[in-house]
Amino acid sequence: MQRLLLSFFMLFYFLNAHAQSLEPLEITNEWLASIEKNAPSKARIATDSKKKVLVFSKATGFDHWTIPHNVEMLKILGKKSKAFEIHIGYDIQNFDKKNLKKYDAVILNNSNPSGPDRDLFSDLLKQNTTLTDKEIKVRAAIYEQNLMKYVSKGGGLMILHGAITVQNNSIPFSKMTGGSFDYHPKQQEIHVQEVDKNHPLVKAFKGKGLTHIDEPYFFKNAYFDYNFRPLLYMEVNELDGLKKEIDEKVIYVSWIKRYGKGRVFYSSPGHNAQSMDKPELLQFFLDGMQYVVGDLKCDDSPIKKP
Repeated sequence: MQRLLLSFFMLFYFLNAHAQSLEPLEITNEWLASIEKNAPSKARIATDSKKKVLVFSKATGFDHWTIPHNVEMLKILGKKSKAFEIHIGYDIQNFDKKNLKKYDAVILNNSNPSGPDRDLFSDLLKQNTTLTDKEIKVRAAIYEQNLMKYVSKGGGLMILHGAITVQNNSIPFSKMTGGSFDYHPKQQEIHVQEVDKNHPLVKAFKGKGLTHIDEPYFFKNAYFDYNFRPLLYMEVNELDGLKKEIDEKVIYVSWIKRYGKGRVFYSSPGHNAQSMDKPELLQFFLDGMQYVVGDLKCDDSPIKKP
């Protein structure tokens, strides 16, 4: 009897653990068809011309398996909505001043750098082994400034999931993006909810939020200035595997903010491509794209520190 009960609990544990961790998906014709079907048929805000968007999709650290899925998803959103012309980039020359001027917005697609420096531009330059460490440091700072000036002068910046780590140890960059990555517990089912159900950028969720399996991200640095307009949050007491106690009852997992004349949109939801089958998440991403290019006007005033 004891062996039977032990076997039962082991089976229960295995099934439960498996249910909280999703396996990578292949990009098949069937998967592409499902994204095409669930993607919005048109942009929420009608536009006269397509906006040009650079989707930077190179990771030098942790390589999220959803990077190519996001590329295909964004292509479909742009094509089906007729609102965006999507360009995919993988090398550092994309962040030259002249190149950035070609685009209305930049999307950082899980472009995680390596640790502990967490400096994507330095990592990309290190791939050119003829450069000295001193040259790399100087040039990396220039590329970081190029992107920050691009946004401050009116460019849009959309950050998907792990790309919040792009310049994770740079406080000025963190102030632009709204925060830096701290850590995440194990993948688990998360119910993210709207901060303000009436905000235009969360209309897609229809007041029900989003339940999916993901990595619950925690943040540091500029995040605690709350110099952004939060869109989605998760309740801390519903999460498993916290590494440390925190005072906050909720963690914001998506937000928008102004940086100079530019706009920034961040979404932590998006670790697994399985979530892309949800029409509300696809609509949310499309709305975020329209926000950063200035088509979708909404309240993006910061809430500041409580």
